[in-house]
Amino acid sequence: MNSGDTAWVLTATALVLLMTIPGLAFFYGGLVRRKNVLSILMQCFIIMCVISLQWVLFGYSLAFGPSISGIIGNLEWMGLAGVGAAPSADYAATIPHFAFMLFQAMFAIITPALMIGAFAERMKFSAFLIFTILWATFVYDPLAHWVWNKNGWLAALGALDFAGGIVVHVSSGISALVLAIMLGKRLGYNHKPIRPHNLPFTVLGGALLWFGWFGFNAGSSLAANGLAAQAMVATQIATAAAALTWVMVEWWHIGSPTILGAVTGAIGGLVAITPACGFVSPMSAMAIGIMAGAICYLAVAVIKGKIGYDDSLDAFGVHGVGGIFGTIAVGIFAQKALNENGADGLLFGNVQQFLVQGLLVLVAVAFAVTMTFIIFKIVDALVGMRVEEEKEIIGLDLTQQSEAAYTVIE
Repeated sequence: MNSGDTAWVLTATALVLLMTIPGLAFFYGGLVRRKNVLSILMQCFIIMCVISLQWVLFGYSLAFGPSISGIIGNLEWMGLAGVGAAPSADYAATIPHFAFMLFQAMFAIITPALMIGAFAERMKFSAFLIFTILWATFVYDPLAHWVWNKNGWLAALGALDFAGGIVVHVSSGISALVLAIMLGKRLGYNHKPIRPHNLPFTVLGGALLWFGWFGFNAGSSLAANGLAAQAMVATQIATAAAALTWVMVEWWHIGSPTILGAVTGAIGGLVAITPACGFVSPMSAMAIGIMAGAICYLAVAVIKGKIGYDDSLDAFGVHGVGGIFGTIAVGIFAQKALNENGADGLLFGNVQQFLVQGLLVLVAVAFAVTMTFIIFKIVDALVGMRVEEEKEIIGLDLTQQSEAAYTVIE
């Protein structure tokens, strides 16, 4: 047991919690119309509650428990049986098993929360609850097992995902796209402006996400060591580069640099560097950030409009596209000299790692699309996924939560 490692991982756990509430809640909450802001805050808050319990009851055991043929964990650790204050030789030999479990719980929590951006302003709260639990159980937990469980089948192939490019961002981003398409467009989409109601909320949420992301990425070293510092440096550089690139491209494209663009670009950089931060040099991180800013801008500002899907808050354009690019970037820029548990990428003579990362993307995309489609159909048959037209017009705050965010005094 190492007290410094334990203190860092516990701190990182709190930082990742901050990413969901209030970080993501305010980031998304500011982007919707005022009649739907409480629904976003409620969804983020309730995910924290629901997935915490799911993780303790069986989710952690499915993801990290003793493996069944590399496919899924058994239920030996159900209800945290056998998980305690002693270190775990399987995952974190210098910190309590409880600390590792809770740190991973924060990843399990924020992943389905990221999808909220795709179906914002039009999903029933009851459907949201059922879908979230099923998706966490049948999409997130298996993917986490395949990639992060030491006996997972993708881990055995050499797949590299330092802090969640595939497990968190590609899984949620691709699933978000499926949900956006299957739910259909918001009423009035493409016919009248649907503008953010409170951009200062979004900037606040984005800043909290950047702050908490240091726990997300550097905490994934599971130790207070040089690797944590390397991951933190890479995170800062890539995020700054992506935000600046987005703003420059936006300025050239539409004639003005916007704060919404700067914040969105920063999130794109954070997403892209997440799988790579523990494997790449600072200059490689800068290159990843620059490319992520441009690629995510293209996905959000150009491709989305041409295809015509209504990904309300660009969960796919930022998290799906950024996560896919970042995962591929690992296969290009990774250096084994920086992390003995990693591998060299394409630029350092290792074509195989590039191919493995490509396979990782293909598997994750196919799995997420298939399972999200099936879960959507099940929940839609049970309770219906989308709110009625009248309730959508009134807003989800009043029709789903019976509350209003703002009171107008006559």
